[in-house]
Amino acid sequence: MSHPSRLPASFCLIFCTALSCMPSAASVAAAGSFTVAQVLHYPFTDGLVAAEHRDAIAWVRNLAGVRNVWVARGPAFAARQVTPYTDDDGQEITQLTFSPDGARLVYVRGGDHDENWPAEGNLAPDPNSSTEQPQVTIWSASLQGAVPVKIAEGDAPAISSKGALAYTKDDQVWTAPLDGKGKPMRLFFDRGKDSDLRWSPDGARLAFVSQRGDHAFIGIFAGKDKPILYLAPSTSFDFSPCWSPDGTRIAFVRRPGAGGPPEPILKQVPHPWSIWVANASDGSAHNAWRSPETLAGSYPEVEGEANLHWAAGDRLVFLAELDNWPHLYAVPSAGGAALLLTPGAWMVEHVSESRDLRWMIFDANTGNTKDDEDRRHIFRVAVDHAGPVQLTSGTGIEWTPVAAGGDRIAFVQTGAQRPPDAAIMNMDGSRQSILNAGGLPNDFPVGDLIAPNYVWFKAADGLIVHGQLFERPGGGAKPGIIFVHGGPPRQMLLGWHYMDYYSNAYAVNQYLATHGFVVLSVNYRLGIGYGRAFQEPDHAGPTGASEYQDVVAGAHFLQKAPGVDATRIGMWGGSYGGYLTALALARNSDIFKAGVDLHGVHDWTVLPDADFSKPEVRYEQGDRSEAMKVAWLSSPDSAVDSWKSPVLLIQGDDDRNVTFHQTVDLARRLDAHNVPYEELVIPNEIHGFLRHASWQRADEAAVAYFTKQFGVR
Repeated sequence: MSHPSRLPASFCLIFCTALSCMPSAASVAAAGSFTVAQVLHYPFTDGLVAAEHRDAIAWVRNLAGVRNVWVARGPAFAARQVTPYTDDDGQEITQLTFSPDGARLVYVRGGDHDENWPAEGNLAPDPNSSTEQPQVTIWSASLQGAVPVKIAEGDAPAISSKGALAYTKDDQVWTAPLDGKGKPMRLFFDRGKDSDLRWSPDGARLAFVSQRGDHAFIGIFAGKDKPILYLAPSTSFDFSPCWSPDGTRIAFVRRPGAGGPPEPILKQVPHPWSIWVANASDGSAHNAWRSPETLAGSYPEVEGEANLHWAAGDRLVFLAELDNWPHLYAVPSAGGAALLLTPGAWMVEHVSESRDLRWMIFDANTGNTKDDEDRRHIFRVAVDHAGPVQLTSGTGIEWTPVAAGGDRIAFVQTGAQRPPDAAIMNMDGSRQSILNAGGLPNDFPVGDLIAPNYVWFKAADGLIVHGQLFERPGGGAKPGIIFVHGGPPRQMLLGWHYMDYYSNAYAVNQYLATHGFVVLSVNYRLGIGYGRAFQEPDHAGPTGASEYQDVVAGAHFLQKAPGVDATRIGMWGGSYGGYLTALALARNSDIFKAGVDLHGVHDWTVLPDADFSKPEVRYEQGDRSEAMKVAWLSSPDSAVDSWKSPVLLIQGDDDRNVTFHQTVDLARRLDAHNVPYEELVIPNEIHGFLRHASWQRADEAAVAYFTKQFGVR
């Protein structure tokens, strides 16, 4: 679904009652004396889901790399662990799915669900260097406390209202009994690569996406004695099937299939899309909504993308950026004009629906507290008229709301000091409480952490750039550190992040700021949270690296900040942040005196999923030749002649998002130019390290490197 002018998508997310479960300041070390291991010893809450017809919620809690499933059932919603894992083995737990009766919870263990491409041989990650080959497997846990059982090798489970399990294996659809006692079998054959499984409300039919290279169909399986029904097949990419509540129709998203004359690489062009509604009996379909042929009308590259829902009143609710901001819109399923539900200069992010389908529940970076553009709060909005209602507020951060039953909403809550935890409240925002799933470890230095401050500054071209400043007063002139996130469609917040990768980075920035550094986290252009024009700038990344001026502006801001030694500025980041770190050291060793580059891109011209780097098989070339030149000049490798500052290179060699060769190649170029560097290579680790031990090793190395380079005691 990508297009040549867009960057690769993967370059890669407080209530008073919270105080009751925080360790006192006396229980942790004095300011500036805690260790990296202690600040990384926090629980991370992720994957929050709710049962469709029962008052129950579930989530994954990761503490020091030990991942376990927790549940809470109404009306009390007391948190309880239901899986028995005890090791930091690097095996993900994802895709939690309740059975219809709420008695079982299915989940996937293993894999890399953020990868850009699979490993050779489609091997599952083995970050623990086990002598047994890991597999991606589906498990079933009883909420009554029985030991979880393995169902089958597979991924992407979907459970029907009748209790039938469907899942994918080797790009085909399979089925197996939920209790794990029967033999798995392929549910049906389809020539495409199948995904996006969606059962009909009555559990009798299964909709799926059949990916066929340059196009994709929506198919419906209705039984082994019936042929697959394909919905309005065309030359387009069809995806995101969504059943009507009565099961008679399916809404889906349609985008143009691959082909046609080459699009310009160095200039942005619109990428329109549409929403269709098909009859689930005969496959006939009509267009319900079509985006305008404008840049703002292009398909949204944000969380959940189109976020298509079939709501009450026979309305379709979806997300688009028609006014420069990611917002929710509603349109009649029969077709018509789209109604803007969430007007305002802010973004809608994680979206779900109420049980009665009358409300959309979401988080957004707005609210009634100063600097909320760098936070998230929970809102609801009716599906038939505009007017969002704010449900949470203050200096806390809340995300991923889900309808928990009994007119309750579950979500994840955090702040500047307290790490993420599951929470619950009423639909009107009342009775907010944290579920306290396991509490905080006694050695976690919660009382020693600081609240970062929102700051802004201007880039050379006049664009306002946003950031968070981490600083503990006193101590004389300190070295300054610039941090840049990856993605790049990300936004660092004024607290812990909803993505584990960036919660880890937040913890490291906290450590640096309390141990002799001043840290500025820069939300450069290409990031989310400040409008589509900010996220989709001209001449960025391989088409000109226009975002680099935001990094330089951040360094100038930091150099002028009180208490900062302007001659000692360092920089660190991972993935796209690693790219910008390397670019800064290569272009401006006069400003950036040391850096830590985690799995960064160093040569845009050899990136596997950059369309312009692939040899064309047809005569038409477009602006490919010029784009290759610009891509090279936008790469750190092109400026290695002026690279003088030392750097620490860190990467796992099973990286499926940025090839390990990017670091190998850079190291050889640094050797040739006598640039001092150190390297930390972690065998069998992926892009976002799966083991806590890997993160701790990398973070301790980064902290030690800056401490040594800048003479901090």
